Amino acid sequence: MDVLIAGDFCPSERVAKKIDNNEYDDIFSEIKPLVTNVDISLLNFECPIVIHDAKPIFKQGPNLKCTSNAAKAVKEAGFKLVTLANNHINDYGETGIKDTLETFNNLELYTVGAGMNINDASKIFYYKKNGEICAFINCCEREFSIATDKCAGANALDPVSQWYIIQEAKKQANYVVMIVHAGHEHCQLPSERMQDTFRFFIDNGVDAIVTHHQHCYSGYEIYKGKPIVYGIGNFCFDERASMSTLWNEGYMVTLHLNNISPEIALFPYIQCGKEPKIKLFSEASKKQFIHNINKLNEIIADRHLLHQSLVEKYRETEDSYAMALQPYTSKVLLSMFSRGFLPNLFSTKKYISYLNYIQCDSHRDRLIQYLKDKIYK
Repeated sequence: MDVLIAGDFCPSERVAKKIDNNEYDDIFSEIKPLVTNVDISLLNFECPIVIHDAKPIFKQGPNLKCTSNAAKAVKEAGFKLVTLANNHINDYGETGIKDTLETFNNLELYTVGAGMNINDASKIFYYKKNGEICAFINCCEREFSIATDKCAGANALDPVSQWYIIQEAKKQANYVVMIVHAGHEHCQLPSERMQDTFRFFIDNGVDAIVTHHQHCYSGYEIYKGKPIVYGIGNFCFDERASMSTLWNEGYMVTLHLNNISPEIALFPYIQCGKEPKIKLFSEASKKQFIHNINKLNEIIADRHLLHQSLVEKYRETEDSYAMALQPYTSKVLLSMFSRGFLPNLFSTKKYISYLNYIQCDSHRDRLIQYLKDKIYK
């Protein structure tokens, strides 16, 4: 069975205008033959479709949304399945999720990874073709979008819960594929936690794992004969502020699933560069892309090198965390702190306290509930 997986699709800026004008072919024409030349193709739908009145939820980061025209664009591009477990699917609450699910259902497109409660959100999608069955499991890290027993949302990346889902999928399917929305934004390497978690999933029956969310592409590894792709970048996400950066580069991956060892192929492209469309790499660009992927793969394969590379990357962006921990609230005060005009108000002892609250599972449980009570009281 052949499967094609694409990354984050968010119809914004120039792409949104083209979609509203029904100019789908201009966006997807170069990649449509790849999308339709497999048994099933899927992408991550990065925002809710909002039709009825709905207010944005209270959260950190932007609240994204789109119209039902975006779902029509997905179908016109040739995709059959959309993954919905991501950090934006709940940006407009239950109404947005309900509108999204109903829109795709009306267009006869399959969905996985979100629902009106956790039971629906965690359901496996089974695809049958030529006597074979592939199970698709979709989940994401916890960022204001997770479903509960009573609330709509996405399927959480929880190793214990996912283990049970994997075991259920194995009973019904020839192949099990996980699509995970996770990772550090703008970082081309997986965390050690991600690598440990995904290898655990492979150890327990998953045949292939593909991730997105980072807004840049990463490398991959073949672990015990099974591929783990650590980031495929944006599929179609127009953002002029990020023009000519890794934001604009990504790749689709195809999985050839068989009874021996899954095979993968990468199809790199530029998305939403000078033009609001997806353009496959030229041969020269493809050579440089392969070189970059090989370098990332070397780091991913060496645990010590991966750790050192991540530490360096974390230190490059530590200022944002330093400001987040300070009690300064206004933009003026934060700007003064970042420039060194205001002091760091925390001692080493205070940082040790924070580390303990976050690092210790029991303390973290209590801290999370305390913060929820303060925010949603």
